[in-house]
Amino acid sequence: MLIQSAFAAFRQTLSPPLRAILWKSLGLTLGLLVLVWFGLTRLIQWFQASHHISEQYPLLDTLAYFLAGFGLFVALAYVMPAVSILVAGFFLDDAAEIVERTDFPGDSPGRALPFGTAMLYAARFAGLTLLVNIGALIIFFVPVVGIAAFFAANAYLLSREYFEMAAARFRPLPEAAAMRRDHAATTLAAGCLLAGMMVVPVLNLVTPLFGIALMVHVHKRLARRLPAPAEPGRLRQGPLP
Repeated sequence: MLIQSAFAAFRQTLSPPLRAILWKSLGLTLGLLVLVWFGLTRLIQWFQASHHISEQYPLLDTLAYFLAGFGLFVALAYVMPAVSILVAGFFLDDAAEIVERTDFPGDSPGRALPFGTAMLYAARFAGLTLLVNIGALIIFFVPVVGIAAFFAANAYLLSREYFEMAAARFRPLPEAAAMRRDHAATTLAAGCLLAGMMVVPVLNLVTPLFGIALMVHVHKRLARRLPAPAEPGRLRQGPLP
């Protein structure tokens, strides 16, 4: 089931509708990072200009500014996956709808989460991803443990967030979380695939769209084994898990 879902999600990620969403998401991500980098470098430049070392050692000051700017560039590149997840949160419901409409035309369409709830999910997800990556950077040089902890944390996090996003289009949020726990082995295996993508530069930028497409397929296949979901009037009930 997972292999079929992965191939279907990969095909969808390369399709024109999802490619259009991908370019918009990447454009906004890069634009946001450039603005942050520009603002931080201007702040560093202002700080150095107000320090005495700028007058006494101009060459050293120039070198420090260059190194600070380059360091910021590396740091922002490292957190880019988290930023891309946050930005992609604006488009994940659109992507899920495309996958549902094209790959499951005979099924009733899902319903998007309310905008505020969707953004809360995206912000929480991006924040957790950033914390996981910072933690992984801290313990990266611990043999075996660092890489294993990074992979395990990302696999769990990605499986939880993307599956629940896909499932919440058809059932209340607490029920979506319970469904994920009931099928933990399947959803975690999908999360391992996404965690593998997260460690590959450039490929990690398409992970949000691939992840939601993958989990739409996983949810659809698992839902066929369950009783009918809650009636429409009960959709979106309950607090965030």
